[in-house]
Amino acid sequence: MSVVSSTLTAAAAGFGTGLSLIVAIGAQNAFVLRQGIRRDAVVAVVAICALSDAALIALGVGGVGAVVVAWPSVLTAVALVGGAFLIGYGCLALRRVRRPSALTVEAGATGSWRRAVLTCLALTWLNPHVYLDTVFLLGSVAADRGPLRWTFGLGAALASLVWFAVLGFGARLLGRFLTRPSAWRVLDGLVAATMIALGVTLVAGA
Repeated sequence: MSVVSSTLTAAAAGFGTGLSLIVAIGAQNAFVLRQGIRRDAVVAVVAICALSDAALIALGVGGVGAVVVAWPSVLTAVALVGGAFLIGYGCLALRRVRRPSALTVEAGATGSWRRAVLTCLALTWLNPHVYLDTVFLLGSVAADRGPLRWTFGLGAALASLVWFAVLGFGARLLGRFLTRPSAWRVLDGLVAATMIALGVTLVAGA
């Protein structure tokens, strides 16, 4: 496999993994969608979400990657634990396929720009699941990519930017789609397949 092909593969894998972890019903996604429907501080909210994810992904790729470089034997443990978490995430997504829910938002009056920014920062940085997804899970999967782990991380950060931009700026169109349980059944099915496949790959290669 050529260098260019390997680089593109790593970036694509990062994009797919990052998107699978981000696309889930949660307070942050609901907030971004609501702000988009209201057309209230959308640029600031999208920027905060995307840049925060990029910083946390970099922390995960650099932190986990540094540990693996210093102690190569740690890679096996990281792969096993990370793979188990991914398989667990996939199983949770499969459970949501059987019992789908949906994002619920209301298009009320716009609020203050300051309040929107502070709320977005709180939903992003005070959510423990964000650290699990970006720092540990993406960091552990990226570590398995060796020297291409930063390319993988770049792909994951790009996925975050694309998702939040589409969610925020396309809220008027996506709102009707994302409030349907059937739509989330399809999305969760794709997420489950991706997560379980990645988890099995990590565990098998450990």
